[in-house]
Amino acid sequence: MRPTPDAGPGKFPANPGARPPNRVPWPPLILLASIGLGFTLGRLLPFLAFEPGWTSGALGAALCLSGVALDVAAALTMRRARTNILPHRSADRLLTHGVFAWSRNPIYLGNALLVLGLVGPTGNGWFGPAGLACAIATWHLAIRREEAHLASRFPDQFAAYGKRTNRWFGKRRPH
Repeated sequence: MRPTPDAGPGKFPANPGARPPNRVPWPPLILLASIGLGFTLGRLLPFLAFEPGWTSGALGAALCLSGVALDVAAALTMRRARTNILPHRSADRLLTHGVFAWSRNPIYLGNALLVLGLVGPTGNGWFGPAGLACAIATWHLAIRREEAHLASRFPDQFAAYGKRTNRWFGKRRPH
């Protein structure tokens, strides 16, 4: 679909398939719920608890920092491109450079890594299943809808992007 004169530069006219992907900003809510779930289960059912050591703390902290770094890099890339970052709003542009060249969902990958990384420094093994739940819930409630939105908003560009960049991480090899 090409921009129209009345839509403004870089803007695409609305169409039924280009409605916002969600009405609720699920990803930040899922992140907070996953962290809360890990803490709560750790207090109520401490059988996955362990005494964190230097190694587990350092590895977990590195995983947490990697997640935060992905979130920040993606947010900065979106800001520089002057595109919408809110997950419940329509996409202004399809970003395929920076961290988006390595992951179609770097913020959601970062969120899951952050939750998973909390296992090490806290000694709370429940953050492992909570991190997995974070990724699964984000896929069900946000990613599937966002990908459908992007495919309707930027059909050719998103199809090409999906062929070269994995949903979570990595570039695909040409066939």
